[in-house]
Amino acid sequence: MINSLRGRLFISLTTIVLVTGLIGGVFAHRWAFDEAIETQDSVLIQIAGLVQSGGFTGAQDLHGVDENSEVWLMELGRAPQGTPEERQLWRLQDGMRDATRQGKPVRVVLKTRSDGSRFAVAQSTGVRDEIASDMALRTVLPIAALIPCLMLVIALVIAGSLRPMVRLADELNARRADDMTALPLRDLPSELNPFVSSINGLLQRMHEMIGQQRRFIADAAHELRTPLTALSVQAENLDHVELPPAARERLAALRQGMSRSKHLLEQLLALARHDAESTDCGQWEVVELDLAAKSVIADLLREAISRGVDLGFERAESAPVRGEPVMLAAMIRNLLDNALRFTPAGGRIDVAIYRDGTKAVLRIEDNGPGVSPEEIGRIFEPFFRGQRPEGEGVGLGLSIVKRIVDRLGGSIDAANITEGERSGLRIVIKLPAAAA
Repeated sequence: MINSLRGRLFISLTTIVLVTGLIGGVFAHRWAFDEAIETQDSVLIQIAGLVQSGGFTGAQDLHGVDENSEVWLMELGRAPQGTPEERQLWRLQDGMRDATRQGKPVRVVLKTRSDGSRFAVAQSTGVRDEIASDMALRTVLPIAALIPCLMLVIALVIAGSLRPMVRLADELNARRADDMTALPLRDLPSELNPFVSSINGLLQRMHEMIGQQRRFIADAAHELRTPLTALSVQAENLDHVELPPAARERLAALRQGMSRSKHLLEQLLALARHDAESTDCGQWEVVELDLAAKSVIADLLREAISRGVDLGFERAESAPVRGEPVMLAAMIRNLLDNALRFTPAGGRIDVAIYRDGTKAVLRIEDNGPGVSPEEIGRIFEPFFRGQRPEGEGVGLGLSIVKRIVDRLGGSIDAANITEGERSGLRIVIKLPAAAA
């Protein structure tokens, strides 16, 4: 069963064309064959008229009439004579008759002159049928040649008719996941308008639902941040109070949990902020990506030193991009936070920024354990932490990075480092470069 609308239309229409062409070809062949036979009969009658008027005399082959037609003039005399076939012909009445000559079927025209002598103009039936078949075939050939042309025209017409649907599908595939703008109804066939209107209604409902979810996350995170901050202050005040060792351990666990919760809320607020961002990309300023990275690395350098990690630039070249400084700083910070979390003491994190044609490239490499092959395709999903969750991460950092990169119109790729004995994770971000 064919599920393609284009295939169904093509097969249906070509079947109609083939059946119609076959039936028409059979009738055209039959009609052309009969017409060719009648034409040859007329030729024989005309030749007989010329003979009767004295144009030809004596029995002879009339190849001058048609070299391949095998027409003969047979003089039969005033009384039956000659071969049995000629005597049999003499006994027939004047007119068009079927007979035999030398044992082969022929078509003859019998005539009687004014002096009583008779003659016959004969033509081989086999030759007549061959000539008629050839003429009929020439009549049918244009129809046979027309059928493939019609099939090609049908295919082109179907493809042209369905092109708006293909263009609509391509437009949907090229959209970002968070693009809920309505599909345009212009230049679409009227038959597609109800379908596209239904899709636009669905997109509108999804946009409203996602907006409600984002507002809920942002409001919940904002409301929870205040009590968590107050609890953190109270926990810090307990540092100055003399407590038994067991209480100190429980206080440390409490502070670690509150710190992780605070980090989660900050990430949720950042995610909601970037999702709700509505600034037109045409209004973004030009930002030097290397300067933004240097500022972030300067902030994280103390933490990297405390962890025993060598954090620095492998390559730092001018790479201007169009965006918001806060957005770019958040993108780089989340990438470096993730790298610091998984890089062991004594390890290193290399940052490279350079321009490659029309793209500004940011590459970050660490020598941590990397990501398992079955999980590397999911590291940009929200709240995904993999099989080796470490530190205070909540699985939102790389998801926020992905959202920012998509909003900037770039691409992000993550891969495990496999050169030589090295291990770790390499993340490469490519953003549209801007004029300096």
